[in-house]
Amino acid sequence: MENTRQQIINLLEEANEQYISGQQISNCLQISRTAVWKHIKELEKDGYKIEAVAKKGYKILEAPNKLSANTIQWGLHTNWLGKHVIHKTSIPSTQTLAQKLAFEGADHGTVVIADEQTAGKGRLNRAWFSPNQGIWMSIILRPSFLPLQASQLTLLTATILAKSVEEVTGLTPSIKWPNDLLIQDRKVAGILTEMQSEHDHIQYLIIGIGMNVNQNEKDFPEELHSKATSIQIESGKEWDMRIIIQAVLQHFEKQYDHYLQKGFSTVKEIWEEYGYKIGEVVTLRTTQEEKQVTLIGLQEDGSLLIEDSGTRHPLYSGEIIW
Repeated sequence: MENTRQQIINLLEEANEQYISGQQISNCLQISRTAVWKHIKELEKDGYKIEAVAKKGYKILEAPNKLSANTIQWGLHTNWLGKHVIHKTSIPSTQTLAQKLAFEGADHGTVVIADEQTAGKGRLNRAWFSPNQGIWMSIILRPSFLPLQASQLTLLTATILAKSVEEVTGLTPSIKWPNDLLIQDRKVAGILTEMQSEHDHIQYLIIGIGMNVNQNEKDFPEELHSKATSIQIESGKEWDMRIIIQAVLQHFEKQYDHYLQKGFSTVKEIWEEYGYKIGEVVTLRTTQEEKQVTLIGLQEDGSLLIEDSGTRHPLYSGEIIW
């Protein structure tokens, strides 16, 4: 059903604000005109405003101001990413559902998205506060590269989120290595990359994205007030999350394909433009000691390049005290 309705939305969109007759839709989709009418009525129940004029046909006037598989795909210009969208009103975790679907054979580029997560998770099994008014999304990928490259996709995704937020909202985030987006030193988005693999083969990889969009200060627990922010808090206005989601997906497809063709160098360059505290001194805590180091940028493999007592080397373990 959803596939047919999405095809109808695509036909209405391609008509470029002109009418398209029920007969044309019927012919294109090989369904009856009665079936076309029923699907139009279901789309209207979903919140679409569609004008029907005798002897002219149908014209889409407005998409609903809410998330659904249909609204996300309407106006989404991608070739393979987001062709299958699964939307849930409330779910424990989009990552958990995406893993189940990937195990069952879900296609490369499948997107799982929810209005609310009741058990959202971040890195190291940390809880992720994810109520309504945010973007909680997981992307299923089936890449052909080696498992050791998977960490580079976290960095790639961070650059995509930074570019998308800046393009849509005008705000310029910073990327805190390896997986957080900050605005004014407070976290606005995070990334969780998980995969199922063998020694030299990735069966599937899931990119989880959490972004605070339309929350107010009062929407966050008190313990997060100094740590978390939202796009609305920083910009002073409410945003259409569908536009941000589409920007992320469109940038993701383009940059992912470029990464497969050209490698990590462009990702490294963009990441360093947004890198948090690059060129600054921070405290590095290891199992043996705490010491002051300077953040230089990224290595070609995606590890963090630091300078310690005049010597530069990659950081593979340890905790940075930001």
